[in-house]
Amino acid sequence: MTDSSNSFSEKFPIKSIIGGVLFAILAYVFSNSFFYAEPGYIYHVRTVMGTEAVVTDVGYKFYPFGRYNAWKRAMTVQAIQKNSYDSTQAENDSDESDASANLPPLNIMFLDQVDAYAEATVRFSIPADEESFLKIAREYRTPNNLLRTALMPTFKETLQANASLMSAEEYYSGGRTEFNSEFENQMGQGIYLVKREEIIVQSKKNATSSANAALGIDQDKYGDETKTIFVVRKVKDEDGFPRRKIQKFTNFGITVVSALVTEMKPNNKFVERMQLKQKASADRAIAREQRVQEEEQRLLAIARGEREVAERQAQAKVEQIQKTTEAQTDKQLAITGAEKVKAQALISKDTAAINLEKARIEAETKRTLADAEAYQKKIILKADNALAQKLEAEVEIQKLWAGAFAQRKVPTTVFGSDSGGTPTGSDSEAKAFMQILTLDAAKRLSYDRKITKQ
Repeated sequence: MTDSSNSFSEKFPIKSIIGGVLFAILAYVFSNSFFYAEPGYIYHVRTVMGTEAVVTDVGYKFYPFGRYNAWKRAMTVQAIQKNSYDSTQAENDSDESDASANLPPLNIMFLDQVDAYAEATVRFSIPADEESFLKIAREYRTPNNLLRTALMPTFKETLQANASLMSAEEYYSGGRTEFNSEFENQMGQGIYLVKREEIIVQSKKNATSSANAALGIDQDKYGDETKTIFVVRKVKDEDGFPRRKIQKFTNFGITVVSALVTEMKPNNKFVERMQLKQKASADRAIAREQRVQEEEQRLLAIARGEREVAERQAQAKVEQIQKTTEAQTDKQLAITGAEKVKAQALISKDTAAINLEKARIEAETKRTLADAEAYQKKIILKADNALAQKLEAEVEIQKLWAGAFAQRKVPTTVFGSDSGGTPTGSDSEAKAFMQILTLDAAKRLSYDRKITKQ
């Protein structure tokens, strides 16, 4: 016995055993007294001594033999189709899947009794201050309870209440943005208190009967010409502000970070109705475009006709202006020609008169000069019996006879007798002949060679 004890002591020393026990105790204490605080989480810590603490910092934290719950700073409630491409599970960090809730698309009812499946996402922010957080932790104990009992019911109620404010026709006719805005508003500020009213509206288009053809277009009216519509009105307080049902989670300091409506799928009957309406709208648009096109074609034909008429009128006007211009030109040319002829006639007349006057003056001048010359000659002749003229005439006569005598043909041999006269061809005979001719010329000149005394 002693030998076995000694052998055990040799194999396992007492100090080693004590060290192992102490290490195990310390490991147990450490594992049950420390935890690592992840970023993005708030921790509710309860110690063995009954105290509570809120841990918001990152790192290892001491909680001696206590308990703790991890709360995500932001929680998400999401309604989405499972087989959707965006079906990844949100907020799944550190196996804390209770930080979000994934729901199937919610069935909602619009104001006009059209049901639809809506896909939406709302993200909530948990308060970080110790007092508000401890209030939430004590009320709901776990994030799962908060989602299941507070956030998810509020999400569903608000989405359905928001759908009752608008008809599906309005939603798909341009009210999508208003729907999303109202949903976010009601999620954060509270649900509107509304009152549904039934209103009878008078139709603006009067229906008429066509039974009596004799009345033509003046038919008798039939029917009450009214229709009933339902209107949801917001209940207002004394100050005129809409009254709201306050969201319960806001009492704990929880706020809405974002609220989005991502998809809306109405029922098949409404889709078919919308398709028919879309087709009718497209047909109206096509007909409107065709009417506009026909109107444009009509206006084009009118414009083309007016253009052709204008061109013809312009051409006729040009021809008329051209002919008028040519006629005016011919007229002006005729007037100008006549005026020219008239002017030439007047000028010829004036010229003839001037020439006549000139001829008359010249004739008078010539007559006067002739009279003056005749008078001068008369006076001269009377003064010296025209001695100068007579002398000049005599000289000229003598020159002529002298020339003729000088050029006479004289024969080399002259035959004649000395008895009884001048021999034929002698100088004396020529002289006598010249004297006879001179006397004859003086006779023809009719002047007296005698000089009379004054």
